[in-house]
Amino acid sequence: MQNVRIAIVGAGLAGLYAAYSLEKRGIKDYVILEAREVLGGRIASTMSGVGGFDLGPSWFWPAFQTDMARLVEDLELETFQQFETGDMLLERSSNQPPERTRGYVNSPPSMRIAGGMYALIDVLYRRIDSARVVTGQAVRQLRMSEPHVELVSENARGETFSHFADHVLLAMPPRLVESQLTFSPALPDELASQWRGTDTWMAPHAKYMAVFDQPFWRDQGLSGEARSAVGPMVEIHDASAPGGKAALFGFLGVPADVRSSVSEEELMTACRTQFMRLFGSQADKPEAEFIKDWAREIYTATDSDQRSSGDHPMPALSPISGVWTNRVTGIGSEWSREFTGYLAGAIDAVNRGLDSF
Repeated sequence: MQNVRIAIVGAGLAGLYAAYSLEKRGIKDYVILEAREVLGGRIASTMSGVGGFDLGPSWFWPAFQTDMARLVEDLELETFQQFETGDMLLERSSNQPPERTRGYVNSPPSMRIAGGMYALIDVLYRRIDSARVVTGQAVRQLRMSEPHVELVSENARGETFSHFADHVLLAMPPRLVESQLTFSPALPDELASQWRGTDTWMAPHAKYMAVFDQPFWRDQGLSGEARSAVGPMVEIHDASAPGGKAALFGFLGVPADVRSSVSEEELMTACRTQFMRLFGSQADKPEAEFIKDWAREIYTATDSDQRSSGDHPMPALSPISGVWTNRVTGIGSEWSREFTGYLAGAIDAVNRGLDSF
């Protein structure tokens, strides 16, 4: 049992940034409880010898996501612009060869972090008191226990633990909170229903990543970007890092419930075949390849997310109402008013949530 001023549920970007912000304000009486054994939440990068390639979110836009840009600058992280030079490819049908067309260049540019987005998680973790981060603890219940809120968590062996806090910061998607946490007393019906209906960004998605020694598609005057109505990937981008390995990644358009009936090896084979159709025989033998299916992540996706459209959600209701007012605050990206579901949304939701501290 531990008593703290603030308990943070989740050690993704929102949870770690909340701790970082609290410490900058001189508040060090907190604990972070994370269900996974690893940090990062929906931020995940490959950790093999090929380098850090993003299996979760990849981009931010500093021109208008200014709080996110300020954080990246404060943490002294190196950034670079998404490669978009050259033509893009379109696959309109299986009966037509890929069509080459003028590429699309984002303005303002999409930016990435050197070493992958996990570098952001790693630096935030090193800037806070690591002793206050507890992994492998899935919070199962929030119980009003005046003058505190009791958080009941469970580890992989089924052992339960209690933490008591004055205030709880939920650094989780609202739908996941409603699905996996029990509130005593219960949340207001309208609030619970709204959280249940708030899509979780990334939850229904899957990404395929193929790593190569050289970005051979650039020699063909191609940007590495493609759109396909054939699949299995519907949107493809260059994922190469300056001075490092080359890579391509794509979002799979195969629905989550269909993917669950296909082996990872079969999916990878289909994705390699598509890359060969688009970029030629050099795509046949990547140095490494990865699939990250977020719909299979129990601490990201619920059953409802298997049927989600995958679009960026509408913001979840905040502040939290009823007896939980001023005791629980949602700070995950889905609570952001401006950048719901984006990395910058986590920063925005935390900043708004901490306004009262």
